[in-house]
Amino acid sequence: MDQAASAESILRKGLKELSLPASDDQVKAFITYLNELKKWSKAYNLTGLRSDEEIIVKHFLDSLLYLEGLPAGPVSIMDVGSGAGFPGIPLKIMRPEVMVYLLEPTRKKANFLIHVIKMLGLDKIEVVEKRIEEVKSLTVDAAVTRALFDAAEFYKKALPLLRKGGRMVLNKGPKVVEELNKLRDSSYEILPVKLPVLNIKRFIIIIRRESSSETAVQDNRGLMHGAAAPNICVNSECRLRKAGCRGFEGCPGYKARS
Repeated sequence: MDQAASAESILRKGLKELSLPASDDQVKAFITYLNELKKWSKAYNLTGLRSDEEIIVKHFLDSLLYLEGLPAGPVSIMDVGSGAGFPGIPLKIMRPEVMVYLLEPTRKKANFLIHVIKMLGLDKIEVVEKRIEEVKSLTVDAAVTRALFDAAEFYKKALPLLRKGGRMVLNKGPKVVEELNKLRDSSYEILPVKLPVLNIKRFIIIIRRESSSETAVQDNRGLMHGAAAPNICVNSECRLRKAGCRGFEGCPGYKARS
């Protein structure tokens, strides 16, 4: 099997494990992306990964894990600190209906992103050559980042750029609990997933933008519990109550206040 066929085989195997049906054109787009990334990395050092399998699994497939946390439909997504296009470009390839903004302040990386977008013939995607702190007039439905910020720092920086009801999505490893312990007054979900081919455990974190009148506490499974005023928890031993939860419908300790 030649190198190109091997790369395509690994990609298709990973997409199958993720239960993501892909057209031949989408597969071709990923292979073109792979070849351009390797070519430009010789001069621009865009990735430290060298083998096709590493790039496909640890960049492409790892980026596609974010799909678990994104809203459905033709939403807008901001990829903060996009670098060589992760996770934004893989998400765009698989979700062509979404509008993607790639935030990348480094000129050489931004040039690569512009080149790849042209090579792949992608539309509804824009490179923004700025740091997140410099973005003032853009709001989106979802913000994603990959290895650039911890959860609390990303929450603080991305919150002003989210529309009401928007969300931040992160992809984290085993230290996810340490990061989430730093979050305060924000609701989140944890979705355990596995990186295909390598079978490595990952956690997709969804942090939602709440209105100023809402509060929430979380358990270590990432289930969101709203602290709505009319509700009351009657379970004095519940650790969530001790953390401030007033009860939520469906919980054994919940009781509607008359």
